[in-house]
Amino acid sequence: MKEIFGQLIQNRILITTICAWLIAQGLKVLLGLIVEKKLDFRWFIGTGGMPSSHAAGAACLATAIGLEYGFDSVHFALAASFAIVVMFDAQGVRRATGRQARILNKITEDIYWQGRIDETRLREFIGHTPIEVIAGFLLGIIIALLAHPR
Repeated sequence: MKEIFGQLIQNRILITTICAWLIAQGLKVLLGLIVEKKLDFRWFIGTGGMPSSHAAGAACLATAIGLEYGFDSVHFALAASFAIVVMFDAQGVRRATGRQARILNKITEDIYWQGRIDETRLREFIGHTPIEVIAGFLLGIIIALLAHPR
């Protein structure tokens, strides 16, 4: 167990990818503080928002692997394919789910005020806009480039 933990700690690509995710999530809290004028740590552990930590982590992983093993390697091909799926899902499927939640919440609210139903609200802030994904993508690449030893 100690050996596995030691190997994980020494895995620069994994540590860099985790750092990219943490930085992106931290930026959400900072931007929320600036825009909303309140400190809400739920933004740190939640999904959605600017920048996309999904895109940042996936882009950082792919870039770090490309830098380490070459952009013509099978390692990079796998990581880049994974990143594309993650970013598509973050802005496509998950965003559509958020829109549906918003509509269902409106319907539930309308029904509630008519006295027919009392349901809890669905989470609306699930996916990302394309801009949030692009910002996360660029952040991930920058972090991988900065962390890569020359």
